[in-house]
Amino acid sequence: MQVGSMVMALAGKEKGQTFIVVRLDKRFAYLADGKRLKADKPKKKSLKHIKCQGKELTLTESELLEEKVNAKIRKFLKRSEHVEGRCN
Repeated sequence: MQVGSMVMALAGKEKGQTFIVVRLDKRFAYLADGKRLKADKPKKKSLKHIKCQGKELTLTESELLEEKVNAKIRKFLKRSEHVEGRCN
C-alpha cells in the first residue's frame, strides 16, 4: 500500500466506502474521498481497518497541495467504483 492506493474501509461508519490514501505512517493511513473528506483534512484510519482494492491514483506531493486534487480523487473513485482487486 502506498500514497494513491484505492482502499475500502472495513470498520467504522465509513465501512464499505472507498477512499484514496493521501498519507501513510507505520500504523495509520490518512484517507480522502474528495467530497466529505478532503485531501487537506483526511480521515485517520488504522491499517488493519482498510483493504487495498488494487488500483492506484498517481499523486505527487505537489498535486496533493493543489485545490483540484479533490476533483481528481472524486473522478477516479467514480470510475473505479465497481472494480475489485488486491494489494501486493
